[in-house]
Amino acid sequence: MQAIKNSEKITSAGASVIRAGNATGDLRLHEFTSPIFRNTRFLRVWLPPGYDDAQNRDRRYPVLYLNDGQNLFEPATSFTGVEWQVDETAERLIRAGAVVAMVIVGIDNAGKARLREYMPYRSLQAMTMRVQGNRYPDFLLKEVAPFIARNYRVATGPENTGLGGSSLGALIALYTAMVCPRVFGRLLIESPSLWASNRRIIRESRSLQQWPERIYLGTGTAETGNADRDRSVVDDVRELAAILRRCGLDDHRLRLVIEEGGIHHESAWARRFPEALTFLFGNS
Repeated sequence: MQAIKNSEKITSAGASVIRAGNATGDLRLHEFTSPIFRNTRFLRVWLPPGYDDAQNRDRRYPVLYLNDGQNLFEPATSFTGVEWQVDETAERLIRAGAVVAMVIVGIDNAGKARLREYMPYRSLQAMTMRVQGNRYPDFLLKEVAPFIARNYRVATGPENTGLGGSSLGALIALYTAMVCPRVFGRLLIESPSLWASNRRIIRESRSLQQWPERIYLGTGTAETGNADRDRSVVDDVRELAAILRRCGLDDHRLRLVIEEGGIHHESAWARRFPEALTFLFGNS
């Protein structure tokens, strides 16, 4: 597990926590053990400005859960050395009044077990024969979310609960929202791995009628570096968007962004994150 440099250990709400020293705002790390996956990772909890102020002690905040927590807040922990800049972006937008004040929870991936945890469907490929993604909804809703609710003042209800990720992290976020309808009202899907198991999630999405109130769906036109595969990636995202449109998601509920030249990288997701957060949690 990777923590963040220049941090200090404190005790918050009865839970042992590391407070990050290099993040913008108040970022707290909890070492979290999952009985479902039988492993341990960090939960990275970013708190909005004023969270600890006396006048806000009874206030509850919307919560956004994001996968691949290592890549969200600090370059030192990111797989590529580039972060999403979630803390800087959220701090700026909240202070500007562009989005509601919220708690953001980065859920670290399990390193070498990331593929197994984020892949919900088996396939004939050896690397995806023993996947565990079907356990992820229970991991999130029965383990992570209750821990956050015990230790932080988060609001309840789908209108106050968001989920998101990128790549395989987006795939498992989409899958979780599909198998747990009416739980998540905000869904952030970046460069999703819709190709998995011969595009099974697209096939299953055609029969689903209950979708989150708002969905941000983004991708780039240069995700793979191969022209044919890049077209296939964009076509899959457009097909998913068309399915959502047929279910009644108009421009107020669905934001489709296809970035010309956008690549499959944290730098692209960071660049699009301000628009995504504003669309999903905007004050307007």
